[in-house]
Amino acid sequence: VQLQASGGGLVQVGGSLRLSCAASGRTVSTSVVGWFRQAPGKAREFVAAIRLATGSTAVPESMSGRFFVSRDKSENTVYLEMNSLKPEDTAVYYCAASEDGIISRSPVRYTSWGQGTLVTVSS
Repeated sequence: VQLQASGGGLVQVGGSLRLSCAASGRTVSTSVVGWFRQAPGKAREFVAAIRLATGSTAVPESMSGRFFVSRDKSENTVYLEMNSLKPEDTAVYYCAASEDGIISRSPVRYTSWGQGTLVTVSS
């Protein structure tokens, strides 16, 4: 499966963005899509994940209430809605696909990765 992340950009503190992750190719094998982010000099961090068949989601408590993940099965697209953005949310955001059906916070469980989209939150 190939993933294309988009929707990043420059936003002011308190603003919102919606990122998209479009899947193509062998999408039938994808069961979970996750979002991760990586800021300069920091490790890749789990942001959200969704199980495509059921719509079950997971978001870290630190982002709960601000970040929401959803999917449009007909469009093979997963969305990450980010609200009340803070400067510390600045990072490159990646989407990734897993075939094992498990919502995992570990990047190693995801086998296909998109190219990333940059989100910059300015104060």
